[in-house]
Amino acid sequence: MELTELLPILMFAALAVLLFSGFPVAFVLGGIGLAFAFIAMALDDWLFDWPQFGAIPGRIFGGIAENLILTAIPMFIFMGTMLERSGIARDLLNCLQVLLRRVPGGLAMAVTLMGTILAATTGIIGASVVMMSLLALPVMQARGYNPALSTGTIAASGTLGILIPPSIMLVIMADLLSRSVGNLFVAAIVPGFMLSGMYLVYILILCSFRPKLAPKLPARMGPQDWAAYGIMLLRSFVPPVFLIACVLGSILAGLATPTEAAGVGALGAVILALINLVLLPGLGVKEMHFEGEAKIDLGIAEEVRGFGPAFANFWRTLKDVVVRAALTNAMLFGIFVGATLFSYVFRALGGDALVEGFIEHLGLGPWGLLVLLMGIVFFLGFFFDWIEITLIVLPVFAPIVEAMDFGDHVAKIEVTYWFAILLAVNLQTSFLTPPFGFALFYLKAVAPADIKIQQIYKGIIPFVILQLTGLGLVIAFPDLALWLPRVLLN
Repeated sequence: MELTELLPILMFAALAVLLFSGFPVAFVLGGIGLAFAFIAMALDDWLFDWPQFGAIPGRIFGGIAENLILTAIPMFIFMGTMLERSGIARDLLNCLQVLLRRVPGGLAMAVTLMGTILAATTGIIGASVVMMSLLALPVMQARGYNPALSTGTIAASGTLGILIPPSIMLVIMADLLSRSVGNLFVAAIVPGFMLSGMYLVYILILCSFRPKLAPKLPARMGPQDWAAYGIMLLRSFVPPVFLIACVLGSILAGLATPTEAAGVGALGAVILALINLVLLPGLGVKEMHFEGEAKIDLGIAEEVRGFGPAFANFWRTLKDVVVRAALTNAMLFGIFVGATLFSYVFRALGGDALVEGFIEHLGLGPWGLLVLLMGIVFFLGFFFDWIEITLIVLPVFAPIVEAMDFGDHVAKIEVTYWFAILLAVNLQTSFLTPPFGFALFYLKAVAPADIKIQQIYKGIIPFVILQLTGLGLVIAFPDLALWLPRVLLN
């Protein structure tokens, strides 16, 4: 084999080495793409020439800057960040733990439900895990919860955001696969909520048989009459759930595209923040206090009297949200640019044909190939983030997946959607599997000093098993992902 034919393999080898160098992923991807473009031109200008090189800016601009599908991402990020910084998410967690105080493992189940609701508002895993760690972990420690159960629940619940719509990852997958974002959103609803339900059942069964792991919350905690319960629900539970219903409902009902629904979500989050930070404090309505509640400073004033100070607090929060959302967007779109450059050069050098030839040489058949691809993605999850795996692996595997034929198990026209959901479920494990499980790093960074990394690793094992079980169920029963799109969209 000539050196020019080895260039795609060398590209992946260079990528595997440099991703561990500590350099930003966007620079690694883009740098390798540019370097191998120059190497190819130096070796053989027929392999990669200057006109192809000159097409790179147009490919990046047309594939990213002009891509209307990707405009949903900044708005979903803004929506989730606003819900976090305005205190709405904190009030929701307090409400859920009161509602579930008599259930075995009620606080852990409240955290799981909180993660599920956050997943339906944003796909920012880091923000979800950090926020729930700050809010829930001190409370769980104070209630005598087992550290492994506490940390495992928080980390696993925080990862639901990459699967439950509106998921940023599904938007990216739809773009890479040239498929409908709305269809992928609908296909992910049942698997996403199924995983959340599996977490809840596991916690309930475990805490029913081993109550010492999760002592029940005191009955005196929270409102003691129906009127107070109603006020708590109207203030803390109904607003975020209504916002989710507006976002997902508009997509499912066909009233709005995912991009339009993202705009609705961003505006709705601002309105809820105005109510929470301006209207209620301006009218002198104080925060709801719960007996034994741990007070966590999220940069939100505990009490702001008068509309002037309240609006000033809202304005500070809005500026903070814009900055945080801009930084997150800059990171994501920087990676998009680098990945687009890398994949363009990789394809130009014949990388697609090389991979397809290798797969055909193995002669595994569609089921063997599916198991191989899922195994590769699961293994990569030990070392890389979902963004890197998705942007590097999916463009290479997409043509292979489209050619798969599973007979009566999955209709050929639905294989790509099914595979995308399998990949999304599989990629959740990338946040939890050591040594580079990012959710574990987020949690450890803000956890109290007495929480050891060994306890975090121990806590995530059952949830990784549950995620793999969920993956197996969607493989065995494709209708878990494909039934709802057929009903709603056909």
